[in-house]
Amino acid sequence: MSSSTGTTGTTTVITNIATLVTNDPSLGDSSPLGLVRDAAVVIEGDRVVWTGESSKAPATDNRVDAGGRAVLPGFVDSHSHLVFAGDRTEEFNARMSGRGYTAGGIRTTVAATRAATDEELEANLTRFLSEALRQGTTTFETKSGYGLTVADEARALRLAAAHTDEVTYLGAHIVSPDYADDPAGYVALVTGEMLDACAPHARWIDVFCEKGAFDGDQARAILTAGRAKGLHPRIHANQLSHGPGVQLAVELDAASADHCTHLTDADVDALASGDTVATLLPGAEFSTRAAWPDARRLLDAGVTVALSTDCNPGSSFTSSVPFCVALAVRDMGMTPDEAVWSATAGGAAALRRTDVGRVAPGAYADLTLLDAPSHVHLAYRPGVPLVSEVWRRGVRVV
Repeated sequence: MSSSTGTTGTTTVITNIATLVTNDPSLGDSSPLGLVRDAAVVIEGDRVVWTGESSKAPATDNRVDAGGRAVLPGFVDSHSHLVFAGDRTEEFNARMSGRGYTAGGIRTTVAATRAATDEELEANLTRFLSEALRQGTTTFETKSGYGLTVADEARALRLAAAHTDEVTYLGAHIVSPDYADDPAGYVALVTGEMLDACAPHARWIDVFCEKGAFDGDQARAILTAGRAKGLHPRIHANQLSHGPGVQLAVELDAASADHCTHLTDADVDALASGDTVATLLPGAEFSTRAAWPDARRLLDAGVTVALSTDCNPGSSFTSSVPFCVALAVRDMGMTPDEAVWSATAGGAAALRRTDVGRVAPGAYADLTLLDAPSHVHLAYRPGVPLVSEVWRRGVRVV
């Protein structure tokens, strides 16, 4: 057996799947999840080559019994900040206890990250990646943004690029403490020498477009400079307040506008009319007790929505996509089906990928098996470690 991608090699069928989420309506029921009951998946090499009912599965070299479990595409976490050092437990504890806290926030992490060795940063990164993998994440994006010097931003991206193709240059996370009195000078650095050093290691460029960070004109200049160097835009947009971020994202054809917590009707209309995905990050609202994004409003308008963790040490220190799925269903107006689609196919759309986020011929064989008969259990049984097995590129890794 060989696939349309030209993959050849040993074939394996995973059979006795209670519910298979393909994210391809042509392969299953007519829902966006393309569900198949009593299903099987055939893998050849690192790709899926067949899906369907177990009784119709072709002969293969190997056979794996899923034991009546549900099988989903591996989660696609399209927004994380994993290259950092240090800890902000005291800040979180103060916030959750209603006490004032005057430490430096992101600047605290910047200081710790600059002081860390390459080995320490990479050990942290791989620990969080292993943690995420055990919870079903097979594709992830991660950013720089905790160095804010030419050398520190470049090394963060170099370390990240050793572990993922989805690397984002976020020199424009905040204005560097070194340029506190010269934000224009920092923008010049981010769009000049720092960009030159970082572009070879990245696919994406991001900016935190928010009061206290970068305004619309600065964000446009930064993203336009990155695009001229071959980096595609994505934007931290409208997290803390209404602002120009979402409109700018659509104007520049950003792959994703991330957070999208405070939106006008014009923002929603812009997202619905463009190709920019609205990536929602409920871990941030959970960890800051902020207002939840209104996923229902976006979905009803026809906006493509992704769900991701925003894993970072300050505002969303979780690597668990299942946790974010449960939050989205409970507090953001999403159905279980919508949340699972957004955490898989939605994340793939936010990375402009078609080879992940679905279980269909030609896609990578990235699979998450749940100790449950249905994907609905991710929201139905929140906090329970349901992920029992993970396959990435055709190999069982958990």
